[in-house]
Amino acid sequence: MEKKTRFPSPTLKASVPWNAGKMVGAKRALKEKHVWAIRFWLGSEQRVRDRVLFDLALDSKLRGCDLVSLRIGDIVTSGQVRHRAMVVQQKTRRPVQFEITETTRESVRAWLEHRGGGLNEYVFPSRLSAKAHLSTRQYARLLDQWVQAVGLIAAEYGTHSLRRTKVAMIYKRTGNIRAVQILLGHSKLDSTVRYLGVDVEDALALSEATDL
Repeated sequence: MEKKTRFPSPTLKASVPWNAGKMVGAKRALKEKHVWAIRFWLGSEQRVRDRVLFDLALDSKLRGCDLVSLRIGDIVTSGQVRHRAMVVQQKTRRPVQFEITETTRESVRAWLEHRGGGLNEYVFPSRLSAKAHLSTRQYARLLDQWVQAVGLIAAEYGTHSLRRTKVAMIYKRTGNIRAVQILLGHSKLDSTVRYLGVDVEDALALSEATDL
């Protein structure tokens, strides 16, 4: 029996890969000069909320979903901004601790004096509802504005850029990947290795810097 040749339907749309035209893979960590450039820009624009959002993102090293859902009581006790805080991560349900540096404590105080609110309220409330917090999508949009304002390409950076900025600096300065694992709240060291993009060149550079 002769096989019939099948032709594609003229109405059938070609499937387009989800990542077509998009940059995929790990987003870049910020360099120290970028961090201070963004802080300067946020200050000059008087974006008090955005400044504390940026500072807390760097110090906490939290995923976006955990950062935007912080409550005032997570970072404030007895009317004072904590030096260290601890939250339970939504993704892993594991607790993780983080430091709140003096620079960040100053921006937190400035924001809370403006914002007000009780300990059980969100640090970053939604503009649509007082009972909701800033969305992760809005956080990502804000980040795009910040990096573009200092001349960076928004597509090369994302919210994970802020999560990994400080730990990337710590790793480069110390080579202590176990410390980075603890700070990120990873349960497996392999996850930390992949997250930082540690490769043979990194290992050799650390070895070459050790003179016996």
